[in-house]
Amino acid sequence: MTMLRLFAVAALAALVASGPAQAQTANASAIARGQYIFDLGGCVGCHTDVKNNGKTLAGGRALRTPFGTFYGPNITSDPINGIGAWSEAEFIRAMRQGVAADGSNLFPVFPYPSFTKMSDGDLKDLFAYLKAQPAVAEPNRPHDIGFPFNLRLLQTGWKLMNYVYGPFKPDPKKPSEWNRGAYLVQAVAHCGECHTPRNLMGGLKTDLAFAGNADGPEGDRVPNITPDPGTGIGDWSPADLVDLLKSGMKPDGDVVGASMGEVVKNSTSKFTDDDIRAIVAYLRALPPIKNTLRKKS
Repeated sequence: MTMLRLFAVAALAALVASGPAQAQTANASAIARGQYIFDLGGCVGCHTDVKNNGKTLAGGRALRTPFGTFYGPNITSDPINGIGAWSEAEFIRAMRQGVAADGSNLFPVFPYPSFTKMSDGDLKDLFAYLKAQPAVAEPNRPHDIGFPFNLRLLQTGWKLMNYVYGPFKPDPKKPSEWNRGAYLVQAVAHCGECHTPRNLMGGLKTDLAFAGNADGPEGDRVPNITPDPGTGIGDWSPADLVDLLKSGMKPDGDVVGASMGEVVKNSTSKFTDDDIRAIVAYLRALPPIKNTLRKKS
């Protein structure tokens, strides 16, 4: 065999051997990116029953709402109880359209109206991360909701009235930092799901976006995060907002608790400094909305 042929054979062998290694490296990169998206979304909070020592992402976390109590599902890689048998396309459809792998409607307590704005790349990376997590054979707990709110078919009508499908579209007139902040707040971190009041059907009142919610998750009062100086964060400095998102510390020295305490622990404290600054820039640029947050009688 000539030297030229030996070189060609060696080069081909190296190319074949490098294929699996390159694929493995690419998958590891996707998983690492997906972990950050996972933290941005605070996914562990709704899908882990910490109160009852549940296993990570195995579901069971209770969320009380005016329509009944919902329980976060198992999203581990278990093929029976989790999403181990889901395809990437099925996962993206669930996140974008609120449709499960079996074709049934998901209840909007799962914030797909916000997740629909996520990019394809972020959704694919998130799926890669979740599929890499340990499988837990924990059955999903049935929701405790009454008729007719338990009818999944009715969610089709809810979507028509309360949901806009489609990924986030950057505003070319705004700086890149603002657009990054808008994407994080509106889509991945889904801040509006708690900080925006809802109508009688549970849809977000978009004209009061981020103006606070007197009847938030678990019945807690969720504050106004628009720059209104009287009822919102208008008198907070950028540093105040950074401190809150990083450590949970408010300007008066108090520390956030309840649901926001979980958000800081599981999510915002893990954001990069650039993403924190982008969120602050976006929130400070929102139109100020006065909201006294009176509970419904």
